[in-house]
Amino acid sequence: MSQDIQTCEIILWIARLATVALIFFSIDNKLAWAGGWQPASGQVQIPIWPGSAPDAISAPNQESVQLAKGHGGWTQVNDVSMPTMTVYAPKAPGTGAAVVVFPGGGFRVLAMDLEGTEICDWLTSQGITCVLLKYRVPGGNHYWDDKCQCAITPKVPRALQDAQRTIRLVRSKARELSIDPGKIGVIGFSAGGYLVAQTSNIFASTYKPVDAIDKLSSRPDFAIALYPGHLCRAGEKFDASIRVTKQTPPTFLLQAWDDPVDPICNSTLYARELDRAGVPAEVHLFAKGGHAFGLRDKDHPISSWPSLVENWLKDIGML
Repeated sequence: MSQDIQTCEIILWIARLATVALIFFSIDNKLAWAGGWQPASGQVQIPIWPGSAPDAISAPNQESVQLAKGHGGWTQVNDVSMPTMTVYAPKAPGTGAAVVVFPGGGFRVLAMDLEGTEICDWLTSQGITCVLLKYRVPGGNHYWDDKCQCAITPKVPRALQDAQRTIRLVRSKARELSIDPGKIGVIGFSAGGYLVAQTSNIFASTYKPVDAIDKLSSRPDFAIALYPGHLCRAGEKFDASIRVTKQTPPTFLLQAWDDPVDPICNSTLYARELDRAGVPAEVHLFAKGGHAFGLRDKDHPISSWPSLVENWLKDIGML
């Protein structure tokens, strides 16, 4: 009898190992797991499209999550083909404001905690409803291709489609979320900062309407871009597809001079265009901070940026 029990335990142990092997696999010698990103317990991500996303890629790779190195380790989400949003209710008394978060990742991957969930933790502590967007990658917008060593602008801006749809969707749920439909902003980091600039200036829909929600405006009421990329093109010229007008919402820009990934011209060129159009803007340039610091930098003055944003939001009447 004891041998039978021991045999059963061995079989169960092998089955567990097999299950783990099916879940976990290696990407570039880094630990990753299939099944896609999931928010913390108690939070629910919902699809932003009622059916298939527009211009869907046929036979996409399976979404996976990877533990990436740098900045203390961060959650890298790969191959997103089914975009979602996750709503985080304010922890402090609600202000009526909401912010849609666009994580960075070069439009190749998503930095889902460093520039996503951690940002929502800060926003909700200020009484702001946070909406975290998991938009389509890779290749959903202007990106650098390692194979050709060149920048590529896809014909279909899938990431922008997802961003526009999410802003409209949040606006449609204003009453349900207890927010003011006139106080919906965006914040983005690196590539996500480029989405901030796009949604702030491209109001024509980049996809065919799928329901009544798409009749609502996708223009954010305020915009925050930290260490934005993709705006400063070859020859330090501003991206010609971004046409700043008086309709562009009040904008907050922040970047470090020593950013090794996205040069400071991404912020300075955009600031110049905002100024020419008469758009209220606040710009902060710090000597040190590098790139992708999120809320984790504790060693440089740039770590004060959340307080600067909070004061700016009060100044423009959003808090």
